[in-house]
Amino acid sequence: MIYLKLFLTFLEIGTVSFGGGYGMISLIRETVLANGWLTEAQFLNFIAVSESTPGPLAVNMATFIGASQGGVFGSLLATLGVVLPSFVIILLIAALLRSLLKYAGVSAFLSGVRPCVVALILATAVTMGLSTLLGLTTLGSGLHPN
Repeated sequence: MIYLKLFLTFLEIGTVSFGGGYGMISLIRETVLANGWLTEAQFLNFIAVSESTPGPLAVNMATFIGASQGGVFGSLLATLGVVLPSFVIILLIAALLRSLLKYAGVSAFLSGVRPCVVALILATAVTMGLSTLLGLTTLGSGLHPN
């Protein structure tokens, strides 16, 4: 059952996230902590390891979290889940690229997504900074000491 949950969880993260690995950190953090897969300290350690190993951050995090929960097969499924949506979307965009770029709505959408990605990355940095420097976590609606 953990294998299906890992795949579907990371498939959802890969589907709804914009901005690459750093944009995904907040969603991965919330999901991992909500499922009880890792503690806040373990999650921060996973980020450090993911950043220091070669490869994209989100793929490394999915691989490490999948391995911690389901071994080698768990890491494969979590990695496949986080990569599959982007792979399919890129294939579709490559097939339709010329016809899509001529629409003003596509340009407007991409212009609107950029500030949202920056806000997600900044919110993650603030949350992680508060947790690391001051020992505060965001549980529920307020800040709480660890």
